Amino acid sequence: MYHFIEVKLLDNQDNSRVTEQHSKKVPEKKKIFLIINVVIRVLQSLFVFAVVLLLLGGALGMGIGMGYFAFLVEDTQPPTKEELQTEISDITEVSKMTYADGTNIAMIKSDLVRTRVDGEHISPLLKKAIISTEDEYFEEHKGVVPKAVIRALVSDATGMGGSSGGSTLTQQLVKQQILTDETTFKRKANEILLAFRIEKYFSKDEIVTTYLNVSPFGRNNKGENIAGVEEAAKGLFGKSANDLTLPQAAFIAGLPQSPIIYTPYSNTGALKADENLAYGMKRKDFVLFSMYREKAITKEEYETAKNYDLKQDFQPQEASNQNTESYLYNAVLEQATNVVMDINIEKSGVKKETLDELGLSQYKDQARKEIQNRGYTIQSTIDQTVYDTMQNAVANFGYMLDDGYGAGFVETGNVLMDNKTGRIIGFIAGRDFNVSQSNHALDTVRQVGSTIKPISVYGPAIDQGMIGSESRLANYPMSYKSGGELTNATNSGTNTFDTVRHALEWSYNIPVYHLNEAMKAQMGDDNFSYNNYLSKMNYPASEAWAYESAPFGSVETTVLTQTNGFQALANKGQYQKGYMIEKITDNSGKVIYEHKNTPVQVYSEATASIMNDLMRSVLDSKITTPFKNMSIGLNPAFANVDWVGKTGTTNAYKDAWLVVSTPTITLGSWTGYDIPTAMSPNSGDQNSAYLANLANAIYSVRPDLFGAGEKFTLSKDVVKSNVSSFTGEKPGTFTYNGGTYTAPGPNVESFYAKDGAPKSQYKFGYGGTDANYSAYWGRYATTTPSSGSTTPSSEKKEDTKKENTTPSSSEKKNN
Repeated sequence: MYHFIEVKLLDNQDNSRVTEQHSKKVPEKKKIFLIINVVIRVLQSLFVFAVVLLLLGGALGMGIGMGYFAFLVEDTQPPTKEELQTEISDITEVSKMTYADGTNIAMIKSDLVRTRVDGEHISPLLKKAIISTEDEYFEEHKGVVPKAVIRALVSDATGMGGSSGGSTLTQQLVKQQILTDETTFKRKANEILLAFRIEKYFSKDEIVTTYLNVSPFGRNNKGENIAGVEEAAKGLFGKSANDLTLPQAAFIAGLPQSPIIYTPYSNTGALKADENLAYGMKRKDFVLFSMYREKAITKEEYETAKNYDLKQDFQPQEASNQNTESYLYNAVLEQATNVVMDINIEKSGVKKETLDELGLSQYKDQARKEIQNRGYTIQSTIDQTVYDTMQNAVANFGYMLDDGYGAGFVETGNVLMDNKTGRIIGFIAGRDFNVSQSNHALDTVRQVGSTIKPISVYGPAIDQGMIGSESRLANYPMSYKSGGELTNATNSGTNTFDTVRHALEWSYNIPVYHLNEAMKAQMGDDNFSYNNYLSKMNYPASEAWAYESAPFGSVETTVLTQTNGFQALANKGQYQKGYMIEKITDNSGKVIYEHKNTPVQVYSEATASIMNDLMRSVLDSKITTPFKNMSIGLNPAFANVDWVGKTGTTNAYKDAWLVVSTPTITLGSWTGYDIPTAMSPNSGDQNSAYLANLANAIYSVRPDLFGAGEKFTLSKDVVKSNVSSFTGEKPGTFTYNGGTYTAPGPNVESFYAKDGAPKSQYKFGYGGTDANYSAYWGRYATTTPSSGSTTPSSEKKEDTKKENTTPSSSEKKNN
């Protein structure tokens, strides 16, 4: 500037002197001012230039940043509101199981106990506490606080500054429910994108309510890990989240930052020592100060809450979910798991039968986790009064099963089923859960003995029209085709042709063997009974059904399955699969499963009614079981109950069975040692005595279940045939091998499911050799030489009388 003035002076000769003089008079301060002015103007120019550069660079940086952000989230499909709702609300929530009337059985064990509540049921104090502490700008921001994001990114990128923090409640919700905790730019970008998305679709109250429902809150006074403010309020202070005081709300709001450190309880549910409890108390004070700082509470409220002795409010230690260690809990959980597994398999479009063992186990694990974590309510079919009564009965009368023959005590499994629906009303899984956790009613498989005969042989043969109730079957000594002698329980054969009714009453093996072999030959299928009858009732597939010993119960199954087979006969031949789960609802009350009856007509109604008539004779005859007499002896009201049923024992009396039905219910019973071991020959009678006491106990609390006064009756389509008691076929004359024969009387009525009785013939029964028939005709008839016809002699009546005599106690046994 100074040199510029001097130049001007030289150019202006006329004013040179004046200017020179003036220049000399310029004060020193003026010079300094001029210099400063020059510097300022230079700096201004430099600043403007820098600003221009920064703007250009910032624009470029922002463009690059935005481009990088877009690159990071390019493969993230923006979720819809419905998708976001599902994801942020998808929480682990405690499920429960109930009796048929909705009464609680137990809460289902889970790694995390949680109960969801609506926002209106959460104290406003708690919401203010969590916002003041975790996200002071919650009401202003749109999901993200920019400066906090930049601080976090710089911290994560440089590793300086420790934990970056700065996440809003919305971002924390995204991390907990949708993304992971990994510290990558890609995850952070997606977190920001989703946080904005959530803020767009949901109100602030919906966001904070969801956050409070999903966040972990340490442990409760049972030592269980808890999440969600409702469980925190109940588990710490014994009240709802809507009823919390200010210090209580502040304590709970402080927990999510470090739940296990700040929780007042140990993993046993015991209150922590004071020095460890202090961490949570200091955190509570910090929350209160944050609320005061944010003007959510007054100074007076802050001071009062801070000085309050909160320790006195903590709940005392409690035992956790004791009901989860029981037969009932395990059974309902297992049945519910199978239901949900089947639903998931169907949803996936996979056919269950195509899955191998590994595939099935994976679906089952998935179903079990779903049940444990989704807040389901599982309503069972179990009648609480009946179930409890059954448990008391086995405790009081189980000793009747013990006989000292084996090691330990004799176990039992029992199932009580409704005939019309298949509903399992109650069951006994064992005598003592502490001794054996095996469910002997639903899971344990054992040989079924002679209880299978009505299901797999007599029932199908009647259904096919092969026999009527008075048809005769060979009962002579014999051997299996494969070798080895076949015997009855009490003899090697009765050396006669016994009627179907008589053979069933005595539970003979030889007659049923002949009938089964004849049925297989006639139908051209060694597995005819299983393929056409038992498979329809969900009996397990096995090659053993084709074995010669199958009719005597060498095949194994559960008490539930066997009870279900008798249910079908008691229900007019219609099978209703036994079930224990009535309904499953989610935490919003939506029904995700409800049992629907899927009846299967296995036997004709005529067959079922004939079979029940025959099984009434089994109990009335008292040959193989004294159950009916014992029942009436305990309760005269049982004389008005129409009982039908069948016994069964296996080799060396390792298993004893009795399944009985009335027109309304079926009650199955198995007894035996866990490790198959010989029991007393009296084990059948012991089981009968036990079952009579069990039935009486159930009757004492629910007499309406037994259908007193109702009767099993023959259906209208039963064919009633008049038959010769000698042949079991229509009386009349026929010619055989050059001789004329007349089927002798007396005549009796025989019940057929179809077609009716055939005309009498020489070989009138199933099984037996020519020698057997020759002996039978020769024993019961004499030939009249003049006519060549045969007529019965007086010997027939005598042997018939012997055949129907009441057996001695030593003969009252069955296979």
